[in-house]
Formats: sequence, C-alpha cells, structure tokens
Amino acid sequence: MSTQTNYVFTSESVSEGHPDKLCDQISDALVDYYLSLDPYARTAMETVATTGFVGLLGEIRCCEDVPQEKIEEIVRQTIKNVGYEQEGFHWKDVEVNIRLHKQSADIAMGVDAGDDKDEGAGDQGIMFGYACNETEELMPAAIHYSHQILKQLAEDRHNGTLSQLEPDAKSQVTLVYQDGQPIKAHSIVLSTQHAEELSQEDVRDLIKPYIEKVIPNGWMCRDDELYINPTGRFVIGGPVGDAGLTGRKIIVDTYGGAAPHGGGAFSGKDPTKVDRSAAYIARYLAKNVVGAGLATRCTIQLSYAIGISKPISVYVNTHGTGKAPEHKISEAITSLVDLSPRGIREHLQMNRPIYGRTAAYGHFGRAPEADGGFSWEKLDLIEKLQKAVG
Repeated sequence: MSTQTNYVFTSESVSEGHPDKLCDQISDALVDYYLSLDPYARTAMETVATTGFVGLLGEIRCCEDVPQEKIEEIVRQTIKNVGYEQEGFHWKDVEVNIRLHKQSADIAMGVDAGDDKDEGAGDQGIMFGYACNETEELMPAAIHYSHQILKQLAEDRHNGTLSQLEPDAKSQVTLVYQDGQPIKAHSIVLSTQHAEELSQEDVRDLIKPYIEKVIPNGWMCRDDELYINPTGRFVIGGPVGDAGLTGRKIIVDTYGGAAPHGGGAFSGKDPTKVDRSAAYIARYLAKNVVGAGLATRCTIQLSYAIGISKPISVYVNTHGTGKAPEHKISEAITSLVDLSPRGIREHLQMNRPIYGRTAAYGHFGRAPEADGGFSWEKLDLIEKLQKAVG
C-alpha cells in the first residue's frame, strides 16, 4: 500500500455465485471430503465451469479410492448450495467431467517425511500475511466491507428475502484515508445478477439498504458515487455469462490489494501445500503481532523450497509502526512457532475438513470456529509474543 498518509484506496469482492468463486468452492468441497476420509490426503485440484459444464482436473493421494459418482454428487450439491438453477447452468443437469489422477511420485518423494528428513514443503514459493488495526478483525477496511455487503445479500437471497436476486455478484469499495486511517467511503460499486423483470432502479432500491447497513455510520458515500448495476442490466450471469476457474480471485481471497500476495492460490490444495498453509500461518503471526500491540500494521513474508522443511526466509515489516525492532519480532515468531509444513499444520490443526467455508468471502478476517475452522484467526499468541520481545 502507498506510503502516503492521505489517499483513496479500493478493494473488491465477489459473491459465492461468481464463476471463479463457484469453482473455488467445488475444489474446496472436494478437499474437505478427501480430508474427512484421510487426514493426510494430498489434493491439488482445479475446477473449470462454463455454460452447462464443470470440469475437474488435478492430482489426489488418499487412503481410499473415491468413486466418480461420489465426486459428481459433491459437485452438484455445491452448485445447488450456491443456488444455481438457471437455464444453461443447473445443478441437476450440468455435465460433470472428472479428470483427477494420482499424485506425482516425484512430488510425493520430496514432500514425504523419511528416516533422514522431516516432511518437506509441497512446492517452492513466497507467502505473505498481513494485519492492521483498521477494523476489529484486524483486516484492511475496504476488503472487509466489500465482503460484508455481498455476504449479507447472499444470506437474504438464500432465506427468500431477496428472491429476485440470482447468485452472481461483485462489490467494490473505495475509501478515503486521512493520516493513514480510513474515514469515509469515496465511492461504492455493486453489481448483482437479478430476475429479468427488475429494472435498474428496482435493484438499486433493494440493494442500497444493505450497503448502508454495512458501511459505518457517517461513512456513506454521496448518492451520485453509489453505482448499482452500472451497465443497467445483469440477468445473464454465473458460468453462462463468464467461464470460471479455481484460483483466479487470490486478491479477493486475501487483503484486497492492501498487502503483497505471493501468487499462489489456496482452494483445491491440502495443507502440505505451503501456498495455503504458510499463507495462513503468516496471517496468524501478523494478526497476533498487531493484536499484541507490537505494531498497528504488519506484513510477514515466508519462503520455501520444495522438499525442504524449514522456511528459506522469514521477513517482518511493521511499516514504521513497530513498538519493537523488526528483527526482535522475527526472532520471537520463529522461536514460538515451528514454521515447517508439519509444524504449521500441527499448530493450527489443519488436517481437518475445514476449507469449504473459506472459499467465499475471504480466507482471513473471519471468526475462529469451534471445530477448528479459521484457526489462523486466533489471537492466542499475544502474551507469548509480548514476553519474547520484552
């Protein structure tokens, strides 16, 4: 993010019915199913969707062979849960083409633990975690409000209050920052798929109260900066309107552009894949640093090499807001948490079917759940960090 203190900044979100997000949810529903059979299952799956078609690609290793009929059932149920029952894309009759195969033996050899080595990373790469004090969730404000608008619309679409809306939607929130903190909305954009009989004004009347409910009191933008369905019509949507693919909404999944992203997607991947697990632990560490009062903004970068258990590098940046030297914070987090793939999974208890729920409305900024979902959002390292940093 800019080093300026006065500026405007924009983030976007997409709904669970956006074609790319639908694909993320299908991929993660399958991750959950495989992990429910085998906590050490390996998955790397991509989903593609277009008019009347869903394709599954990727590699699997599991203690059980899963019949294709079961995989197809999970695909259809996920589409049904999102709400697609439209001409051209209906959960009952969409074609499902499954092209999953066994995990590469060469990859497995690098990842598996052996007599002479710990479990290695499932790939090379860089991962980032970020936290700031702009919201109670310690998330950047623009992405947080973008998610919340769409989430509330989806809840009322599912319960019938907004039955005139269809699943596909996008939001975009632009905030004004003063002295480095958000103070009001500059503009808001919301596009939602809708029933054919609704006019643009009808959609605006339906949607505007939801936006006003989410945006903090006194922050709402001027009416002429509120753009709802700006093209005038959004009846054709979902995979009929635009093809979807797993992993194309990585900025929506993380920090809305307010922090760097290593480039790797999350959905479809089991937690041996550091694209996912290391990004989660980096968020956990950054959030606890901010929660401990050691900084008001914190970025953490981790890097890994395939087959190697320990991170190649650990980088901490508190953006000039730190209450302790960054090298001290770095030393503290590496002393408190084992950042090997195995250590991350054990610390956050990640070998569980907890990923389907992450695949829409952001992987971060969510409340930790009783069954271990969103364990990377816990603030349980605060006292240990404060003590370690001194």
